[in-house]
Amino acid sequence: MSYVFTRWKYGGDVTEEELRMQLRGEGLNPYTWSNGPNFSYSAHTHSYTKVLYVVRGSITFHLPESNETIELQAGDRLEVDARTLHAATVGPEGVVCLEAARR
Repeated sequence: MSYVFTRWKYGGDVTEEELRMQLRGEGLNPYTWSNGPNFSYSAHTHSYTKVLYVVRGSITFHLPESNETIELQAGDRLEVDARTLHAATVGPEGVVCLEAARR
């Protein structure tokens, strides 16, 4: 499996602190990053499993090897396995994410 996508299912607004607590509860050390509208990342890989929550805004991940796209909104989570080729495009309102590395 190259990724696991989990849609936010709890209703209401999500807070950065509750997402941070979730990742820390898994023994991960999250950090925050953000990008402006329509920013794009070219296809690349990581040596670790990327664990990401969207705090605000939106981002779409592209998986070129399987020709899949995954659209994430606030609260959504994506885990991308190590060495999985992926690219991303930030939505029209920008994005704020929490990310951690699972080694």
